[in-house]
This record gives sequence, structure tokens and C-alpha cells, in this order.
Amino acid sequence: MTVLDDIVAGVREDLEARRRRVGLNEMIDRARAAAPVREFDLDADFSVIAEVKRRSPSRGDLAPIAEPGRLAGLYAAGGARAISVLTEGRRFSGSLADLDEVRAAVDIPILRKDFMVDEYQFYEARAHGADLVLLIVAAVDPGQLRDYLDLAHELGLTALVETHDAAELEVAAALDARLIGINTRNLKDLSVDTDRFAPLAELAPAGCTLVAESGVSGLTEVEAYARAGAHAVLVGEALVKDGDPQAAVTRYTSTGASIRQTMIRSR
Repeated sequence: MTVLDDIVAGVREDLEARRRRVGLNEMIDRARAAAPVREFDLDADFSVIAEVKRRSPSRGDLAPIAEPGRLAGLYAAGGARAISVLTEGRRFSGSLADLDEVRAAVDIPILRKDFMVDEYQFYEARAHGADLVLLIVAAVDPGQLRDYLDLAHELGLTALVETHDAAELEVAAALDARLIGINTRNLKDLSVDTDRFAPLAELAPAGCTLVAESGVSGLTEVEAYARAGAHAVLVGEALVKDGDPQAAVTRYTSTGASIRQTMIRSR
């Protein structure tokens, strides 16, 4: 069993417990009653999706984050285009309560970052105020992926379709995904190789907005990802451990935007 398989098994168990407390029909009603979605800007020069992340399976505890709403507010003040909130509890110490607190604190789009393997989770995401959801190609079969992408669109959610290799990029392209992530972390053993981004970025479908995921420890990786074609970076650990996350988001955004603008002018 891979790390991903183990995580998904736990996600399914925890999901069933929540479903027993709140049935699907009630969750659908809550989703329909939620405030309108906030649109993620797919055409920005460069975006930082700043993550509220307490823990990771590979690095252990990262930061206590007693007030996720306050941290999200600092991210937003620094210019983050969206806030990613981990809601998986067993490996990442996240929760839907974190999502609720962040939603109450900021007025920019929020990504529910979890392992989406059941339709219930999409209604749940919308009911708790999420505007984007993560769809991991490796976590579900292509048929399910299409159904989940359609459901996300039906609910007004933007889907970040996460890929790890050329074959998964082909799947994302076949789905006409507009927001595609390339995760440089291997979900089988959790190793990270940021050099994998550039060759995969060259295979991304034209017209998509490309998000670089994992491996950002500072400006060096932001610069490399932007030069390789990333329109955005998703950053968690480096920001939650930074003494001034607001300033860090500003630096990452301005640096990436400058590189992207230079690249556009040179074409």
C-alpha cells in the first residue's frame, strides 16, 4: 500500500463518520444555501496560494497555528490570491473548523485542500464556504475524475486538478481543466524533486493556468518555477514557519510577477 492509498483509506473512514452526523441530502441543502463563490483570478500575472498547514506526513509538525483566521488575514494582506486550507485530520491535523474560521476572516477565494474521493465532500466544501477544491488525478479513476469535475462546476467551484507526471497531465488535458497543478512531491514515497517541474510544464496544455506545488522553501524555488512556466505557486511550510508571512507572500508574488512579465515581453 502506498502512502496515498493509506491516506485515502483514512479519509474514507472519517468521511463516513461525518456522513452519519449530517446526511447527504442535508449537506446538499447546506451547499445550496451557502454564500456565492468567490472567483479565483486565472489571468493574474502571478499568484500565491498561501496555505494554512499545521503538519505534513513527511515533515511532521510544522506550526501550531492556534488562529488560522489570523494567519489567513496576514496572507491576504500580503497579496495572496487564495488561501489553501488543509481539512484532512489524520496526517495533516486539519479540519473543516479551520476552513470555517478562515472563511470568516477573509474575503478572497479559499481552496479546500483534501483528498476528494466522494461526492459528499464537494457539497461539504461548498457548505463550509470553499471556492476551490483539489482534484488529485492519482487518487481517483478517470471516470470519477470527470464526474467530480462536472460536480465541482455545477456547484460553482473551481477545481485545481493536481498531476505528478506526463500521463496525468494527459488526463487533465482531456478534461479541459483550466487550473492544473504540477506537484513535485511523489505521493508514493513523499520525496520532492523540484527539477521535475520544468519538463512537465512544457507538456501542459496551452491556455491552462499552471500551479507549482511543493518544494518552495524561499525565493529561489519561486523564481525557478516562474521561469519554468508557473502562473502560481502553492506554498505552505515555508510560510507557516516564516516569522513574517505577510511580507513573504508579498515577496513571492512580486518576484514571480516580475519574471512572468519579463518573459511575456521577450516573446
